[in-house]
Amino acid sequence: MYKTYDTQVAKRFTIYNSLFLDLPFNDIYRTGTLLPILGTACQDGFQKGLTPKEIIAGFFDELMPDSTPEQQSDLLFQMIQYVERQVVLFDSIEDAAYEKIHDLKGKGTIKALVDRTDNDNKREELVEKLKTFSVRLTLTAHPTQFYPGNVLAIITDLENAIRTDDIGKINSLLQQLGKTGFTKREKPTPYDEAVSLIWFLENIFYESISDIMVRLLGSLDIPLHDWENPGLLKVGFWPGGDRDGNPFVTHTITKQVAARLKKWVLKCYYKDVRKVRRRLTFKHVEEILINIERGLYSTLFENDPVYKTKEQLLSDLLSAREGLIKHHEGLFLEVLDQFILKVKIFGFHFACMDMRQDSRKHDTLIEEIFQLHGKELKGTEDEQIAQIMELTSLPEIASFQDPFNQEMLESMGVIDSIQQESGEEIMNRYIISNCQSRKHLLEVFKLNQLCLGKDKENMPLDIVPLFETIDDLAEAPEIMTSLYNMPEYKKHLEFRGNKQTIMLGFSDGTKDGGYLQANWSILRAKEEMTRVSRENGIEVVFFDGRGGPPARGGGNMHNFYASLGEKVENSEIQVTIQGQTISANYGKQASCTYNFEQLLSAGLENHLYAGADKNLNTEQRALIDELAGEAYESYKKFKSHPKFVPYLEHVTPLKYFGMTNIGSRPLKRGKGGEGLRFEDLRAIPFVGSWAQMKQNIPGFYGVGAAIDVLEKKGKLGELKALYNNSLFFRALLGNSMQSLTKCFYPATAYLKNDENYGEFWEIMYDEYLRSIEKLKEVSSMDELMGDNKVIKKSIEIRERIVLPLITVQQFAIQQILETGKTTEVLQRLILRSMFGIINAARNAA
Repeated sequence: MYKTYDTQVAKRFTIYNSLFLDLPFNDIYRTGTLLPILGTACQDGFQKGLTPKEIIAGFFDELMPDSTPEQQSDLLFQMIQYVERQVVLFDSIEDAAYEKIHDLKGKGTIKALVDRTDNDNKREELVEKLKTFSVRLTLTAHPTQFYPGNVLAIITDLENAIRTDDIGKINSLLQQLGKTGFTKREKPTPYDEAVSLIWFLENIFYESISDIMVRLLGSLDIPLHDWENPGLLKVGFWPGGDRDGNPFVTHTITKQVAARLKKWVLKCYYKDVRKVRRRLTFKHVEEILINIERGLYSTLFENDPVYKTKEQLLSDLLSAREGLIKHHEGLFLEVLDQFILKVKIFGFHFACMDMRQDSRKHDTLIEEIFQLHGKELKGTEDEQIAQIMELTSLPEIASFQDPFNQEMLESMGVIDSIQQESGEEIMNRYIISNCQSRKHLLEVFKLNQLCLGKDKENMPLDIVPLFETIDDLAEAPEIMTSLYNMPEYKKHLEFRGNKQTIMLGFSDGTKDGGYLQANWSILRAKEEMTRVSRENGIEVVFFDGRGGPPARGGGNMHNFYASLGEKVENSEIQVTIQGQTISANYGKQASCTYNFEQLLSAGLENHLYAGADKNLNTEQRALIDELAGEAYESYKKFKSHPKFVPYLEHVTPLKYFGMTNIGSRPLKRGKGGEGLRFEDLRAIPFVGSWAQMKQNIPGFYGVGAAIDVLEKKGKLGELKALYNNSLFFRALLGNSMQSLTKCFYPATAYLKNDENYGEFWEIMYDEYLRSIEKLKEVSSMDELMGDNKVIKKSIEIRERIVLPLITVQQFAIQQILETGKTTEVLQRLILRSMFGIINAARNAA
């Protein structure tokens, strides 16, 4: 694959990149000529130990000695724009070669899984698992993608032109790219974000999911019509429902997004039924399909909807199916069955929305409810829970003084009408961020009982705690045990099929406890919650809040899911995806199908092949526990350094995340007027700031120090054996290697001479070097990612493309630190450089 990648991607980029120089724009020609010189100057300069300021100054002294500061800054902005377009070109080339650089029939694919189970006589076991298994990918509202819609359209067209080596069209599209703006003029609203992601549902997931299902069932000789688990592959959806700290998400937007989802899936059905009609032109069938087409049209575009539920549509489709079998020997039955399967999968909801809010917001709401009732919520946690559970009514919404509390109640109140309109699947979960106690969960349970469950015997909503910090993860099993034994909650779970979903936050876990401790704490929490759930007759489903990079639980997720072992419940895989992770891994039919299959296969293999490398023994667990503990102590010491928060606030581009028009969410939780507090920092700007600095602290810090401590105890040999024998441990360290590969400390080496942050930078740098050295020792590799050279090569090319941007950004930061003055030009240089750096990384946060 490495040779194929070099030919299909690396060399093609060199060829097509030269087309930029021929574009008929003076600024582009001039910039394209000077940019390679600047790139070389950056590489050579950092090797010689020069600072970003010295590199930029030397470049202008040599090539533009008489230029004014304005001319220099103009050229730097032009270079930023040029590099942004290089990144787009590279993305398009890599996407165009996707099928050639990935083995679409190899390990982790449906074909490979079925072949393997057939060879091992496990087909029957596979079919049984498939009847209850599920993979849910949840598209989140967390934005990390800077491309506006018109640029995304160009990328799609460019990829198609590259696939056919259409030089003329490639040239025209590069010209269009040269003239198209890359920055969004205004911040998107939460509704805008939803519309953007619905594009992926309509154009990618709608076809990919049904394609996987058809091929999987076909390879197992299972008729589509007989299949009873249409939820095997699902898409979740957070835009419009995720109100955790986002004051712009309202109940009105929730209703608008739910209506948009329904309308767009009906549009897909309308287009599909027209295609089906082209084949089924027979008596007793055609007239039914004509009526279905008319009914869908009326439901979509007229005030009198024919189809109010998916069951009504399925009933008509099954009538057509019956006529096709009875009168025409089932001719083209597979065409109709494939369409029926889509309706069963996507219903009238298209994707499953979740509502989410921070536990502290619910605390405030409950307090005001008691005040309006003329009472005070006080006493121990158990006493407060008893008072909350005794609530039988809510005050009138208009009587609340806090408009945010009014809005929360309005949001809970719309769930019922949304379910009535699109089916219960559209929104049947409420996620509690920062859940730290039974009280946090029962507050939401009671509030929704009084809003959604009013006048109903049972409440059609799952209450989902999200445990994030290291301490919360440790407390989670005890919290869940007490809930399972609580009569009111136990009755609710019985109505919900004795199934409890629990969400675990990789991002905030890593922010709180460092990379190793977060991942280890999450695995242990899963094992313990699996144990207590099984003891109480509850099927637990884990929903992982992962981001793009390893620091947020990303990286190679497939290996993690394949390595969990028997101690972790394996009924479903649920995971969040966002930003560039959506566009990079699921943005095209080929990549979406491939990565969905990889996750599905990982979960199934974990069940079918529970081998020795998936079940950690007592000695291995003790070793990882010791290693994670040492890493945690190292990270805690670093996090408590007096310069940690000031460095994030005043050196990194953290504050600039709030100035972009990338998304609607604020930079941090809490009130805007308060100073920066570590606990209020959102994971995206936190991890993203370290990524901008090319330091990637959350993805590795403490790993080297921990290995070093255990080596001094004579345990290096045990760590090497663990790496060779445990898939979980290999995946854990492999993803940390990826974080280190994306680091570039020479760009910030000037900080070692800074009187405020010099010592702090040295601490980071020492741990960076130590982590590289120790990871190579444990893995017995000569270089990081030596076992994954394709991804390593991709990272190297991307980092080389954006090196001028990294240099320009650090040049601006260095100027601000040295002069103590922030000019508009320097701010813009930092901000505009961010776009290219993040887009090049494709999973920066």
